[in-house]
Amino acid sequence: MNDQSHWDRVYTTRSPQEVSWFQPHAQQSLDLIRRISGDRPSHVIDVGGGASTLVDDLLQLEQFDLSVLDISSAALDVARQRLGASASRVHWLVGDITRATLPAKAFDIWHDRAVFHFLTDPAQREAYVSQVRRAVRPGGHVIVAAFGPDGPLQCSGLPVMRYAPDALHAEFGGAFELLEHMTESHHTPGGAIQQFVYCHCVMH
Repeated sequence: MNDQSHWDRVYTTRSPQEVSWFQPHAQQSLDLIRRISGDRPSHVIDVGGGASTLVDDLLQLEQFDLSVLDISSAALDVARQRLGASASRVHWLVGDITRATLPAKAFDIWHDRAVFHFLTDPAQREAYVSQVRRAVRPGGHVIVAAFGPDGPLQCSGLPVMRYAPDALHAEFGGAFELLEHMTESHHTPGGAIQQFVYCHCVMH
């Protein structure tokens, strides 16, 4: 997971539409973020956003201050090129989320679809949760989507964790109140179906 060269290789040898996690629109995430924010301006960070189209759809709503972080600069280059001039409205951050330097208490909404389940070492998960606690303001919202109990055992050639909703929430601890959880059957470009679990928490 910490090997930037692995993810750069993925995004330089395959088109964004070919990777298993590709979604034409990240509808589940988009709906959650819109509902959480209402009509209020919100600072959002998309962790592991890579080449995801979520940033495109959020930009169209014109109420978000957007940051996208990914370990792969190649993935972010794909998104920047796709957005063209609009890319200048996004804060692009390259780094490993367990070690990246993030501004303190800066974000109203933390979104992660498909990064947390790559953290197979407990120390990595602890570092991730510490980052969330440092970077999200009190009362801010945290959306984390990971493979569910029936999800795959590997992704992009790497081992992954699988979580039931309670187990995913338990990784974050008592400072995070679980407001809701949901599942998604993600249809990959290759025709497989992957189970995702989404947990939406508020941080106290």
